[in-house]
Amino acid sequence: MPTPAPDPPADPPAEPAVQVDGLRKTYGAKVAVDGVGFTVARGEVFGILGPNGAGKTTTVEAVAGLRVGDAGRVRVLGIDPWTEREALTRVLSIQLQESRLQAKITVQEALELWSALYDDPVPWRQVAGRLGLGEHLRRRFGDLSGGQQQRLSIALALVARPQVVILDELSTGLDPRARRDVWQVVRDLRDSGVTVLLVTHSMEEAQALCDRVAIIDGGRIRALDTPAGLIRTAGEATTMTFVPSAPVDLAALRSLPGVRAAYAEAGAVVVTGDEEVAVTVVTTLVAQGVVPRRLDVTSGSLDTAYLDLTATDRAEEPA
Repeated sequence: MPTPAPDPPADPPAEPAVQVDGLRKTYGAKVAVDGVGFTVARGEVFGILGPNGAGKTTTVEAVAGLRVGDAGRVRVLGIDPWTEREALTRVLSIQLQESRLQAKITVQEALELWSALYDDPVPWRQVAGRLGLGEHLRRRFGDLSGGQQQRLSIALALVARPQVVILDELSTGLDPRARRDVWQVVRDLRDSGVTVLLVTHSMEEAQALCDRVAIIDGGRIRALDTPAGLIRTAGEATTMTFVPSAPVDLAALRSLPGVRAAYAEAGAVVVTGDEEVAVTVVTTLVAQGVVPRRLDVTSGSLDTAYLDLTATDRAEEPA
């Protein structure tokens, strides 16, 4: 009887888009980044949050090859950004938090110039139209509003057809409609397989766009999870407020599954807990013949989780 042929070897796992291990960067006595490490999968929108001076921009500049770390290792699609700069520019683009062009260059001239630098650029008129710049092609950079300059900066990053793009403070200076339009551009990039590193102060932006979020503070990663995961582990997922039609036993509410706190405030009752707490509490109130009037239920937010996480971590640090 013939021996069955062995199974073909399994395909090796796909190399991550970005791999950062033990990144450290100092400026004199100041430690800007202290042992930061994370992995970003291909086609992922990865958010980096933190206050001013937290080390966010230094981290992404190290990924982009604009800074060389004092220690650690960075790879972008297997490329070392610190030693293989030319290879990196073929796969990665960056929109910096603040970038300036020559004041007299027009929008069209800038897009044509950037397009000429790449072998297979996205048609620049297509990018201009997608970012609402089609009507401003003849305008000089110095005459553009701050929001228009920001959109041009994003367009220049995207015209290169990058596999990985870093967007630093994406929606700075944008009005609400332009911000929503740019958010959709990010979603479209992810759907097309592009990996996005999104540096932002906006919790709303991170919650709306990111698959995972790293919170950096004091040069270190304080937490890394999906937005929903950070909300569940760090802050209350749900807060409900109501005015009871009859006295309520707060101790009994606190004993319910999923309830973290229950207290009276200004004639109302406030209950916080997991995402099912509202159903649990309302069911209990109805069984007791209590009507929860003026009921308001608010889901947890990344903003609350961020404040909770950074406050907790700082409280744990030695004085």
